[in-house]
Amino acid sequence: MSAAGGTDPRPLVVHLLHRFDTGGLENGVVNLINHLPAFRHAVMAVTEITDFKLRVKAPGTQFIALNKPPGQGFWLYPRVYRLLRELRPAVVHTRNLGAMEFQLPAWAARVPLRIHSEHGWDVNDLGGVSRTNQRLRRVYGAGTHRFVALSKAIETYLTGPVGFACERVLRICNGVDTQRFAPSTAVPEAWPYRRSEHIVIGAVGRLQAVKDPLNLVDAFLRLRELCPADWPRLRLAMLGAGPLLEAVRERLAQGAALDQAWLPGDRSDVAQLLPQFDIFALPSQAEGISNTLLEAMACGCAPVATAVGGNPELVDDGVNGMLVPPCDSAALAVALARLVLSSAQRQRMASASLTRAREEFSLHGMVSAYAALYAAGRPGALRKA
Repeated sequence: MSAAGGTDPRPLVVHLLHRFDTGGLENGVVNLINHLPAFRHAVMAVTEITDFKLRVKAPGTQFIALNKPPGQGFWLYPRVYRLLRELRPAVVHTRNLGAMEFQLPAWAARVPLRIHSEHGWDVNDLGGVSRTNQRLRRVYGAGTHRFVALSKAIETYLTGPVGFACERVLRICNGVDTQRFAPSTAVPEAWPYRRSEHIVIGAVGRLQAVKDPLNLVDAFLRLRELCPADWPRLRLAMLGAGPLLEAVRERLAQGAALDQAWLPGDRSDVAQLLPQFDIFALPSQAEGISNTLLEAMACGCAPVATAVGGNPELVDDGVNGMLVPPCDSAALAVALARLVLSSAQRQRMASASLTRAREEFSLHGMVSAYAALYAAGRPGALRKA
């Protein structure tokens, strides 16, 4: 019987991450919690927990915000240690470097299974080249049982420059709920465009530097010259909020295209809005395995993405979408123009993406992989291994 679980015999998983707010990493945690009822769950955020927690539907899920200010978090170790001793989880699962240091109090609290996931690169360390960050991962990961890489690129990083043994690293790609994210002819009331009149280029994600939304805006503005006949009916929909939202508005206004863009901020109805996109654009400077890219593929969008992180594992260039270099608005514009000018190519790539999402990146496969991994934290499982 767990101190936090009452008479509930299910083992507890503590998901420990930097901040629980709108984002691909956090959305993946929500999907896992909502589809893994064999375990109880708690979300522990190093900084804060926002209303994003309302997306968690699993009853009894606990939410704990540590409210750490900027700087090192070692002074929080005693508090985390006490919380873990009280909760008595079977598994602690940290995600990305911002939460990895709390593997140390998890080790001290003797949590039976300690897991760490790497989801993608920070804008300040694209490609994970920082020797300091590599050393930090080695130190924080010394007592970690298993590492999860969300892409082949991250797996290579963890077993290469960081130096973790191959048998400690497991690759589990994100999965998409193809029941929730699927093509649809139903048009949401909030959607401002008409399919018969407009060609919509859409993006979903937090408007921050690593997602490079200004690169997409610049590429969109270049379409005025690349697709002059189609320019009057081109529209840009960017779903998400973030520190660059006003800069995006200003850049569009400077390009006299603000009236051709929809910038509604964060949305809770992304699954209904994505099928309205004709082209999905992902201009990020770094990615793991992008949840939003998978969701767009499952909704039947033709994707154009930067060739970073796990994107090439999802998009086969020229087959089910297009890949372009990061930070290159000219190349992004050319790829977008090709799809704007050819509805047949858009439809072919959209269909191929839909098939690939359904056959290779199912939510069921992802959940099953994590369920098997977490099961090793049950009493006696590690001793048998």
